[in-house]
Amino acid sequence: MTAPDDPSPGPEPAGTTRTDTGGDAAGGGVGTAGATAAPDRAAGDTRAAAGRTRALSRAFSSLSIRNYRLYFWGYSVSIAGTWMQTLALAFLVLHLTGSGADLGISTGARFLPLALLGPFGGLIADRYDRRRLLYLTQSASAAVAVAFALMTGLGAASFGGVVALSLALGVLTVFDNPARQSLIGDLVPREQLANAVTLNSVSVNLARVLGAAAGGALVAGVGLTTCFVLNALSFAGVLVSLVLMRPAEMNPVDRPPREKGQVRAGLRYARSTPALLLPLVMITITGALAYEFPVTLPLVARGALHGGAGTYGAMAAVMAIGAVLGGLVVAGRGNPRHSSSLAVASVGWGVAITAAALAPTLPWELLALLFVGYGGVSFNSLSKTALQLAAAPAMRGRVMALWALAWGGTTVIGGPLVGWVAQDLGSRWSLVVGGVPTLLLGIVMLPALRRVDRSAAAATSQAGTPA
Repeated sequence: MTAPDDPSPGPEPAGTTRTDTGGDAAGGGVGTAGATAAPDRAAGDTRAAAGRTRALSRAFSSLSIRNYRLYFWGYSVSIAGTWMQTLALAFLVLHLTGSGADLGISTGARFLPLALLGPFGGLIADRYDRRRLLYLTQSASAAVAVAFALMTGLGAASFGGVVALSLALGVLTVFDNPARQSLIGDLVPREQLANAVTLNSVSVNLARVLGAAAGGALVAGVGLTTCFVLNALSFAGVLVSLVLMRPAEMNPVDRPPREKGQVRAGLRYARSTPALLLPLVMITITGALAYEFPVTLPLVARGALHGGAGTYGAMAAVMAIGAVLGGLVVAGRGNPRHSSSLAVASVGWGVAITAAALAPTLPWELLALLFVGYGGVSFNSLSKTALQLAAAPAMRGRVMALWALAWGGTTVIGGPLVGWVAQDLGSRWSLVVGGVPTLLLGIVMLPALRRVDRSAAAATSQAGTPA
């Protein structure tokens, strides 16, 4: 007897004439299977195409909201100009002093007011109409860009002048940043918040691609002044978008009454809420050490890679391309379900930055920076979304001011620090001191953020249980 799973044929009975139907049977079987498989494959392809269409639709879903769409396009234009100015300022300082430490100091000067006054700016963003506040800060920022253009165009540029104007820009940032970040929550419903925050990061990085590429070409071709002039003109985009917004379509916000101790109340609120405190700790460390690319990339371009403005422009543009790709992936996922995803993003980002520090040539550097951009926008978007979802609307301005302080205000310390490291140890070390701590931070914070997830799940379950 032949075992059922034995493919060998059994003996034929005596006197039986064998009819060879195997070929016909097999042919019929294949034909039937083929006829059945073809529609299945077609249906599968249709479902896959529909799935890709839905994912793409989810990635851009918040742009269906008119006010947010105006915000998105207006700031995209403005931020492209800002990145042109950032590149121009870096090479202006290097031209004036040739010092990596001075580049760190001038970059840190822009964020010194944020470090000193950041929480107060958040209170102003909570207390007053954010859109009207942005009219003032954006107009004044355009005036600072005009001052930079006049200083360089008239040949009056000096390191002291750069620092003074950077400080003025920093004072404006104290009020502009929390108002701009928290305004997103006023423009979209809660379920669209993560998508809107991430698309905002996508616009920042897409503008960085255009701004860095255009800025590098302009610095190399026609000089620094043109970058400052174009940045001044770019503020028209955001001002027009603010004018065209419809206040009646914005989410209502309960403004806190004027009372003493409101800044301290915001600090206590963040400190006593683990879902806010732990991300803020992570943002502070990475903001000080890892997110110093306006300092580190020019130094690596000149030092390790022996390039100039064009090399830096290419590096910044490739990193921004990675950020755009990463942002679109994150935007398609909707609101994050777990705070612990922030720790995972930190690990991946730290690995990418460390790889960029070790890249031996420009092509390898550009490849690593593609992943640096992807990891950076993932970490940044997840952190901002986590804070905005966890914060009460009346506290959102103060919470986002703490985000701005942690992410940008720490440049006051981090900028000069990584500049000094690059000057004394070599430009690659300015990336190492950001990448390795970011990697270790994600590993250390993962268990704590998982506890936050479990507490949030338990609170949701308890709230949904009938009394």
